[in-house]
Amino acid sequence: MKKEDLKNLIKKAKGEEKPELVFKNANLINVFTKEIIKTNVAIDNGKIVGIGDYSGIEEIDLNGKYLSPGFIDSHVHIESSMSTPSQFARAVMPRGVTSVVTDPHEIANVKGIDGIKYMIEESKNSPLDAYFVFPSCVPATPFENSGAVLDADVMEELIDGKNVIGLGEMMDYVGVINYSDKVIDKLLVGNNTIIDGHGPMIKDRELNAYVAAGVKTEHECTTPEEMIERLRLGMYILIREGSATRDLRKLIGAVNRENLSRILFCTDDKHPEDLINEGSIDYNIKLAIEAGIDPIDAITIAALNPAICYNLKNKGAIAPGYDADLVVIDNLEDFNIISVYKKGKLVAEDNKPLFNSDVFLPDHMKDSVVIKDFDIDKLRIPMTSNRANVIKVLPDSLVTDISNRQINVNNGCFEYSNDDILKLVVVERHKMTGNVGLGLIENMNLKNGAIGSTIAHDSHNIIVVGDNDEDILLAINELVKIGGGITLVSNGEVLRSLPLEVGGIMTTKPIEEINIILKEMIDLSYNKLGVNKDIDPFMTLSFMGLPVIPKLKLTDMGLFNVEEFKFVDISLSNA
Repeated sequence: MKKEDLKNLIKKAKGEEKPELVFKNANLINVFTKEIIKTNVAIDNGKIVGIGDYSGIEEIDLNGKYLSPGFIDSHVHIESSMSTPSQFARAVMPRGVTSVVTDPHEIANVKGIDGIKYMIEESKNSPLDAYFVFPSCVPATPFENSGAVLDADVMEELIDGKNVIGLGEMMDYVGVINYSDKVIDKLLVGNNTIIDGHGPMIKDRELNAYVAAGVKTEHECTTPEEMIERLRLGMYILIREGSATRDLRKLIGAVNRENLSRILFCTDDKHPEDLINEGSIDYNIKLAIEAGIDPIDAITIAALNPAICYNLKNKGAIAPGYDADLVVIDNLEDFNIISVYKKGKLVAEDNKPLFNSDVFLPDHMKDSVVIKDFDIDKLRIPMTSNRANVIKVLPDSLVTDISNRQINVNNGCFEYSNDDILKLVVVERHKMTGNVGLGLIENMNLKNGAIGSTIAHDSHNIIVVGDNDEDILLAINELVKIGGGITLVSNGEVLRSLPLEVGGIMTTKPIEEINIILKEMIDLSYNKLGVNKDIDPFMTLSFMGLPVIPKLKLTDMGLFNVEEFKFVDISLSNA
C-alpha cells in the first residue's frame, strides 16, 4: 500500500472524510467472535475502513440482510471446468467465491511452464483473485508420459509468494517417504511456503514422515478416521465436494469446535454443469449447514480458515484494513446469495456475473494432440487366459476396485460379449511415442459406441472407453481432428464433440455455452449409449488414467495397481 493510500484509509476510518461506500443496517457475520452484529460497514478504495456509525458518499441499505466475507476455494483445478480462468470466474463469483487457490497441474502436464504462465496471465482478465501453487508432480508418476517434466530448478523461477504462493499437491508420497533426491529438491524449494498434500493411503510412521517433510494440507481424506489422524499431526483438512468425488457428507460429522480452525472447504475438480447448477464453495456451506454445522462456523471454514492457512493477508473476514470482498445473503437457512462485491465493487447479482472477461489464447497453447500412425490392430488385447484384471468403476468416487472376471477369448485376444466388460484405451498424445495402454473396465454400462477425451488426469493423454474397436478408433481419430476435447460416437457416427482447443483440456467459449454442449453430451451418453446414470461419464473417464488414486488404473504404459505401485498383466491365471 502506498503512503497516501494508508493515510487516506486512516482518515476515512476516523470519520474525518466520508468513505466511498457504506452498507447500512447489515447483519454482519463476524468470523472472529462468532457473532452476528447489526451495524454499518464503511468501504473505501477496495478496503473496509470501519464498522459502526458511518455515513458514505454512496449508501446501500441492506435492511437486515446478512453480510459475509467472500469465500475462498482452497484447492481447485480451474482446468476441470473446461474454461480458462477468466471464464471460470464468471461461474464462481456469483456464488460468493472471491478468491481461489489453484493448482494448474493439468495444463502443466500438457504445456509445462508455458501453460502455468498462461494461466497466471489469463486469470488477470477477471476480478477473481487467483493464487497459484506450483505443480509438484509433473508428471504425477514415472509410470506415464506427459507433455512436460518440471523439476525443482524450474520451480524456483516462479514461486514468488505473490502469484505463486506455494507447492501444489505432493502426489509422489512414495518419493517423499523414500527421500528421493528429486522430490527432496522440490520440497526444499517450497520449504518457506505452504506445501499441499495428496496422500490418501499413507498412515502411521509413513504419515509422520510425510508431514515432517513439510506437507501441511490434505484434500484426499475419505473417512473420518483418516481426517482425525491427520488433524492430530497438525495438518489442515480440505473437505472436498466436487463432481466425481463428494466427501463432505462423510467427513462433516467429525468437525467440531475443537478442530474447526484446521478445516477448509474445496471443490478440487468440478464440471461446468455442477458449477452452474449446484455452485462452488457456497454449495459446501449449504451442505454443512444441512448437516448441523452452525452457519457462522461454516462461513469461517469457507473464508477465514483458508486465508490463514495460505497466508492470504487481509482476506477472509470483515474488519478494518481487510479487502472489501463481501457477500450479501438473504438468510442463513436457505443461504441464497443476493449480490457479491469484490474490493467494494459489485461483480455479481442474482446469480449472474456483472463483468465480461477478455479471453486471450496464444498460438503455442493450441494444437497439442499429436499421435503416431494408428490403426485398429493396435486395439487388440492379447490374453493368455480367460480370466482378467478388470477396473471396476465406483459411483461418486475416484477410487476404483479390482475385479477378477471371466471373459471371452478368441484367437488369443479379448473378445467383446454382452456383459458390461468394456475396453479402455490410453494413447500417448504429446511426443508421438506410439504408446498405447489397453485395459478392461466394468460398471459403465456403455452400449453400441465409445466415449473419448483428451482430459485424462494427470498426463492428459487420449482416453477412450467403448464396446467395439471400430467406434473406439473413430473416437481417437475425432479427438486428433478437433485438436483435443470430448467426443461421443455410436455405430460409426460421431454423435457430438466438444473441441477443447486450449491444450486439449479447456476452451475459450463462455462457460454457459460449454455447459449447454456438455449437458447435451451427458444426456446422449445416458439415453443413447446407456451409460450408468450413477456416474458422471466424462469426469469418471478422466480419472481412469490417474495412477496415484487406488486401486487399478490405466496409463499409456499399461495397467497399474496403485496399492502395489507396479504394472500388472490384464491376464490372470485360470487356476
